[in-house]
Amino acid sequence: MSEPIVTKLKFVKGYAFGVEFDVEGMPSIIVDETKPTGENLGPNPTRLLSAAVGHCLSSSLLYCLSKAKIQAKNMETTVKTNIVRNEEGRLRVQEIDVQIRLDVPEVDKPRVGRCLEIFENYCTVTSSVRKGIQVNVNVV
Repeated sequence: MSEPIVTKLKFVKGYAFGVEFDVEGMPSIIVDETKPTGENLGPNPTRLLSAAVGHCLSSSLLYCLSKAKIQAKNMETTVKTNIVRNEEGRLRVQEIDVQIRLDVPEVDKPRVGRCLEIFENYCTVTSSVRKGIQVNVNVV
């Protein structure tokens, strides 16, 4: 088992917290709730979850492509996180839809298929989130 990741949150004001990470030189960020609850000083937890899922999937795909010696010309990932009210009326993340727009050289397109088959299995965040939230991925 690897060392745990340690993230510290320090109260700023209202619902805003400064977040410090356990990596030397990594900048801290502000997280907050959206208005009217918070002041939009930074992303809220749901947006951080969306970013984490999107980044993890994108990075996993890029890593696989690099191992296959395929250079991505461009990649754009859009994450749509659907929130609903549960039986008690509380907001919950129901589903996350991820679309990755991948652009590779024409000559490499026939070799991308294997990465598309396996890259999701290497995304730590998505594989963990899928234990409780449906995550749909579409690469175009």
